[in-house]
This record gives sequence, structure tokens and C-alpha cells, in this order.
Amino acid sequence: MNAARIGADRQWRSMGLVLLALAGTMSMAAAAQTPPVNPDSAVVGDTDQPAPALPKAVTAAERSSAAWKLLTDAAADPKHPQTRIQALAALGLMRSARSEKMIVSAMADPDVDVRTAAVLAAGQTKDRNMTTSIRNLLDDKEPQVAFVAAMTLYKMGDKSGEDILMAVVDGDRKAGPTLIHGTEHKINKDLHDPTMLAKMGAMQGASMLLGPFGFGITAFEFIRQSGGDLARVSAIEEIAQERIEPVHKELIAALGDKDLTVRAAAAKALADYHDTPTQMAVYALLDDAKQPVRLTGAAAYLRTTGVPGPPATTTAGSARAAKTSH
Repeated sequence: MNAARIGADRQWRSMGLVLLALAGTMSMAAAAQTPPVNPDSAVVGDTDQPAPALPKAVTAAERSSAAWKLLTDAAADPKHPQTRIQALAALGLMRSARSEKMIVSAMADPDVDVRTAAVLAAGQTKDRNMTTSIRNLLDDKEPQVAFVAAMTLYKMGDKSGEDILMAVVDGDRKAGPTLIHGTEHKINKDLHDPTMLAKMGAMQGASMLLGPFGFGITAFEFIRQSGGDLARVSAIEEIAQERIEPVHKELIAALGDKDLTVRAAAAKALADYHDTPTQMAVYALLDDAKQPVRLTGAAAYLRTTGVPGPPATTTAGSARAAKTSH
């Protein structure tokens, strides 16, 4: 291939990525302008399920058992896919054999969004033990799952799904699969469809992150409709990098905030504190009125007891905290 053709091909790929990002932005804007008739039902329909009776756990072992039961029951809920998705979001906060087993099991779920959430949860843990299971979804019949699997693997340093990403970049310019690094997967024709590309672009534009309220536009819509304050959530995530007592106290206080997104964010931020008062404060969320907060609280509580979490990501805040501690 001569230099001119290589340059042209790179230009087309760059244009494809730009168009994919634009499609995602446009789709998110459209979704924000058309709120669902019943937002709680359309977005996270199981959020307001009544909280199960919290057992009067008097020992640390009993509290851990109650937390695991809450997560296990939600992950196996046969009637409510959104409950399973919310459970996966919580399981993604941990990195243990028990949580890994539930995440991998969900990759075979009949619901496309649950399988997608399982892949995102696996990526959130940064646990390379699950890469083989994620690779199996590169040939999923649903392009959304295959795309998210390819993206997740790529972020974990595994290029097994690079041909799928190239197919998305190519858009409708090519009808056949692209062969890269010896990989070749069943490229669903929808990966070349503008409508499907717009949907996947919207997912990526919405950060394609799995959180307490789901992922993508549905999670964004729920937070917007419930009055959740994303600025406060972002502030919690930032100040939580400073492991100092004033911040610790502020996070404990936020567990009782009227905003459910703030309560969930505070629980996640407290997951690496292991003192008993913090453990008990987080454990109290297992009785929260909102299911996503209960599930996040359960995972955060288990983290406070020593269950491992994903490797910490170095940020400016954590770097400052490290300097302060020395």
C-alpha cells in the first residue's frame, strides 16, 4: 500500500471517530429533551422496591453475611433486569473470587443490558482474570455487547477485539470484517448501521461507565429525573482523594444526605476506610429507601471490612494525599 493510500485511510479513520463522537453527543441531547413518561419505571424501574428487613446483625460476620446476601439476591433476581444491573455496578467495586463469580455468571444473562453491565463491571475491577470471559462476548449476537467487550478489553491492554473497533470506525464504508493482528470476529451488520453507531456513540458519550444507577443514557436520565446533583457527586469524588479527617467527617455526613446520588457517592468514597465508626455508618445504608444506594452501601461496607477493591487510580488529589502522609 503506498503512502498516499495509507494517509487517506488514516484520515477516514479519524473522521469516523469524530462522527461517532458527534453521533453520541446528538443522541444524548435528544434523550435529555424527551423525558420518559414515568422516569423511574423507564430508567431504573426497580429503584423503589421496598427494602428487605435488615437483620439485627450483632457481629461483624453477621453484618458481612447480610451485605453479601443483599448483593447475591439482587444479582440473581429473576424478574427485574435493572436490579441485576444495579447489583453488578456494586459488585464492580470489589475484586474478590465471590464477586468475580457473580460478574462472570451475568455475562451469560439473557438480557442484553445485563450482559453489557457485566462486561463494564469486569472492566471496572481491572481484574485480568476475567479477560477470557470478556473475549467470549466479542461474538455476542448483540452489537452493543460486542462493542463494549472490545472497548473494555482494549482499555485493559487486550487487543482481541480491535477488529470490531475498526469495523465501528469504518462505519458503512465497508461491509466485511477487518482483519487485524490475526483476529477475526463475526462483525454484525449493525456495526455498520448509522442508527446503531449513533446509539453506541451515545453510550460512549455518556462515559460508558457503570454506576449505582446503571450505565449510559438510562443512568443519566435517572439521575436527571431524580434531581441528583452531579456537581456534588463530582466534588465528593475529588475531595475523597484527600485522606484527611475533615474530608472523612464530611463524607460520613453525606451518607445522610437527601440526595440519593450523594449518598451513593459518599459510600463509594468511604470504602477504603476501615475504622469501626465508618463501617457502621456505611452499613446503615443497607436499610436505605433506594435500592441502588442499598447495593452500593453493601459493597462499600464489605470493602471497609477488608474485601479488596480495584487498584487505585493515581490522581492529583491522591498524589497530594500521599505527600501529606509522608
